[in-house]
Amino acid sequence: MPKDPVLFDILTLFPNFFSCPLSTSLTNKGIHANLIKVGVHDIRDFGSGKHRQVDDRPFGGGPGMVLKPDVLAKSLKNLVDKRSKLVKSKPHVVLLDAAGSLLKQEKAQSLAKKSWVILICGHYEGVDERFKNAFVDEEISIGDYILTGGEPAALVVLDSVSRLIPGFLGKKESVTSESFAKVRVENKELKLLDYPVYTRPDIFAGRKVPEVLLSGNHQKIGKWRLEKSLEKTKKKRPDLLREG
Repeated sequence: MPKDPVLFDILTLFPNFFSCPLSTSLTNKGIHANLIKVGVHDIRDFGSGKHRQVDDRPFGGGPGMVLKPDVLAKSLKNLVDKRSKLVKSKPHVVLLDAAGSLLKQEKAQSLAKKSWVILICGHYEGVDERFKNAFVDEEISIGDYILTGGEPAALVVLDSVSRLIPGFLGKKESVTSESFAKVRVENKELKLLDYPVYTRPDIFAGRKVPEVLLSGNHQKIGKWRLEKSLEKTKKKRPDLLREG
């Protein structure tokens, strides 16, 4: 019996931002293969007054504007009410926010097990704290830097999670043998960067492909790849070895 697609809903002030990314590459293939379903919803539809106001000045003063909690709550409630007629499970509500926990592979793996994820794109100086406390299950950041809005972050989360859904990449090995996948080394689980990869031509810019990769000996190739993964991780991301 075919499995229901994982449902992603995105609440945003700029729905057109997602038009091209959702119509290209593997994300579009995943949608057409019914592995994922993505809905994009305009928060501004629920803005207040004739100008559909979605933000206001912060209490206590200060720069910038804050997204209004009542507008966000109406937008979220409308979406959940409509979807609940078709989806049995409750949504997992994620706010993309610079103050959120850092997105890592483990978090993407956790979200890939959800049946319904709502991604709310923050904007301006942030989101009213009362809305966060009342409606948001978790806040996620994609890095220690500031974006103009949560839309790019929502795409990153969507991409990193979707590719972990069975069938999305085609081969299971594409997920299990890549950077940040856990590898058992001498009875210890480590997070390693992926090994160096090569393709034709055999010689490029005076440099040859390592002989072991041309040997056909898969045991030696596997050993070489593990050694190179360890070397690469020690050099570029030693913090991953400490985490493991």
